[in-house]
Formats: sequence, C-alpha cells, structure tokens
Amino acid sequence: MSNKEKDQQLIALLREHARMPLSEIARQLGVSRGAAQARLQRLERSGVIAGYTVRLSEDYDQCCIRALVLIKAPPARRRAVERQLCRLPELLALHSISGVFDLSALVCAPSVAELDRVIDAIGVMEGVEETQSSVILSTKLERSFSG
Repeated sequence: MSNKEKDQQLIALLREHARMPLSEIARQLGVSRGAAQARLQRLERSGVIAGYTVRLSEDYDQCCIRALVLIKAPPARRRAVERQLCRLPELLALHSISGVFDLSALVCAPSVAELDRVIDAIGVMEGVEETQSSVILSTKLERSFSG
C-alpha cells in the first residue's frame, strides 16, 4: 500500500472516529504506533488535517430542525449576502453552487417557529432576490469532509 493510500485510510478512520486512540489507528493501518503518530503529525503540519470536530448523537440532533435554503443573489451583492449569512448562529454551512440559485445554506433551529424566523430573516436580507427552502426530514449518511 502506498503512502498516499495509507494517508487516505488514516483520514477515513478519523472521519469515523476523530478521537480514535493512536494505538487503534496503528493497528488498523498495520503500522507501528510511532509510524502512525508520525503520519498523523505530518498530515496536521501540512494542513491536510486542519482540525477535529464533534459529531452529535441522533438523540441530540433530533432536537434540531434543519433546512437547506437555496438563495439567489446577484454577483455584485453576493459577498455582502455571504457576510450577512455568516453572522447567523443558526448557519451550519454555506456553499456557492451552480444552477438557478447561487448559494446553498444549511441552517438549524430548535423549533419550527425558530426555523421559520431564520428563513424569513434570510429572505429579507439586502441583496437576496429569492429563496427556496426544504426542511431536512432525516439524514441517511453524513461524512465529514472539507474540500
């Protein structure tokens, strides 16, 4: 197995369990603990691994109502709209997308009423021309990936 393949395997392990003990990482990679630690440190130093995160339980996540909000914003206003969106504490992710809409915002709120308020706030932001929202009913698979 090449070094790149080992790196990819290590990253996959961390995606599943970011707090996996180093000894378990080494065992699953088939390398020594020292080799696993060196590989991990190299990926951190080079910026491939930018940080670690927490994955919330389904029970906790069920207390949160999420929606995908598609947003039209003209190019001249897009940066200002992005800055306004990033100030929303309910915003989980913001993506620039191709197609009819320009941005995709993933938002989370503790209740339908609060989600409605957040979606309305997005709709009246200066520079937002149109929105389309879809409430997320369930998540079938979620992997952590930055790219």
